[in-house]
Amino acid sequence: MRGSYTEITAAGADVVAIGTGNAMYANSFITDQHIPYTVLIDGDGAAARAASVKGGASVLLKLALPSVLKAGSRARKAGHKQGKTGDRPLQLGATFVIAPGGKVVYQHLDDDVGDHAPVADILAALPG
Repeated sequence: MRGSYTEITAAGADVVAIGTGNAMYANSFITDQHIPYTVLIDGDGAAARAASVKGGASVLLKLALPSVLKAGSRARKAGHKQGKTGDRPLQLGATFVIAPGGKVVYQHLDDDVGDHAPVADILAALPG
């Protein structure tokens, strides 16, 4: 999202990340990754559970999948590095586009650690 933040805000939207760590972890992430948007903390996993975001032992079983290994290789080649993990390292991510009024117009629940919402899909779902 960081790389598309200007495009997202130009469309009249914003980005909010919700992390699994604590305030120290979030501050480190913001500083190390040069994050320009708001980062909130879901310390007890309530937000992840409410959104039906996957996590737990099933994630561990998928770490050696060829798709995950390929995604990791692509990320390393692109210069991305794994930062510190949060309090729930087996919590997967999700992406939601929420329109004014609170309607979810796009959602992507990650299936594994290498699966993320395509930025083009996110941009296409932005209101306006």
